[in-house]
Amino acid sequence: MFRNDLFAGQRVLVTGGATGLGRMMAERFLALGGAVEIWGRRPTVAEEAAAAMNVAHPGMARWQAVDIKDPDAVERAVSAAWDAGAPCTHLVNNAAGNFVSRTEDLSHRAFRAIADIVFHGSFQVTHAVGRRWIAEKRGGHAVVSIVVTWVRTGSPFVVPSAMSKAGVDAMTKSLAVEWGRYGIRLNAIAPGTIPTEGMYARLRPGDDDPTAKAAAGNPMGRVGTAEDIGNLAAFLLAPTWVNGETIALDGGGWMKGGGGFNDLFAWGDAEWKDARERIRARNEADRAQRGSAKPA
Repeated sequence: MFRNDLFAGQRVLVTGGATGLGRMMAERFLALGGAVEIWGRRPTVAEEAAAAMNVAHPGMARWQAVDIKDPDAVERAVSAAWDAGAPCTHLVNNAAGNFVSRTEDLSHRAFRAIADIVFHGSFQVTHAVGRRWIAEKRGGHAVVSIVVTWVRTGSPFVVPSAMSKAGVDAMTKSLAVEWGRYGIRLNAIAPGTIPTEGMYARLRPGDDDPTAKAAAGNPMGRVGTAEDIGNLAAFLLAPTWVNGETIALDGGGWMKGGGGFNDLFAWGDAEWKDARERIRARNEADRAQRGSAKPA
C-alpha cells in the first residue's frame, strides 16, 4: 500500500508506544522508513520494546518513561528529545486507560485516573509539541489521536473514557482549524476491537473468548489487526489534505452495536465484584512492573 521510505527523515512520537495498539503503529512507521520515540509509564517495558524494535531497525527507536498526566514531566520529555537532536515531526496520542464499571460505583479518584491520562494527557502532549512546531515555522506536521466510536454514540459502563475521548475528538476538530494555517493537521482514529491483552483484562474481565464474541458480532465477521491500525495511522500521518476527521476503523461495528458493552446490563452485584477484583489485580501487577531506568 505504501512505499518503504514513506517516513524517511521523519520521527513519530507514540505515547503508550511500548504495548498494544501503540506498538503496532510504531512498528509500522519503522517498516516505512521512519524513526520513532515511544513513551510509556513503565520504564522496563518501554526499554525492552525499543530494544526489540532496534534489532530490526538499528538506532531508529528511542524511548522515554513519561507519565503524561504530569504536565511538567511531558515538558521535560519533549525538551529532552529536542535537546538530543531527535525532535518528533509527527505525534500519535495513543496512551489511554479504561475499565468497565457501573457509573454509580465510580469514585472521584477512579474517574480522574482515566480523565487525567486521556483528556489532560493528550492535550498536554499535543500542546507541548505543537508549540515547538509553530515556533519552528516548518509545517508538514501531523497528529493522530486514538479515540473511540463512543464519541458518536456514548457507551454504558465506560463513562470516564467516553467523556475523555469525546474531549480529544473535540480537540482534534478545534486544532485542525486553528493550527491548519501552520501546516499542522490533526485527525483521529476510532478503532473497534483490535485484540490486546491489556484491553481484555480491564474491559472484558472473565470472558472466555472475547475475540470470538467480537468477531461474531461484527458486520465483516472479524476483529481488527495490527496491519489495519498501522496502515490507517500511516495514511493519516503522510501528506494528505485530510484534516479534522475522526475515522471509524471497526468494520462497520459501531453502526450495528452502538457503544458496545450492552451485554453487561445482565450482570448483577456478584459479576461486578468479580470484575473489580480482576481489574484491581491487573492494575497491581502493572504497578509492580514499574521501576526506574535511564531513557535511551
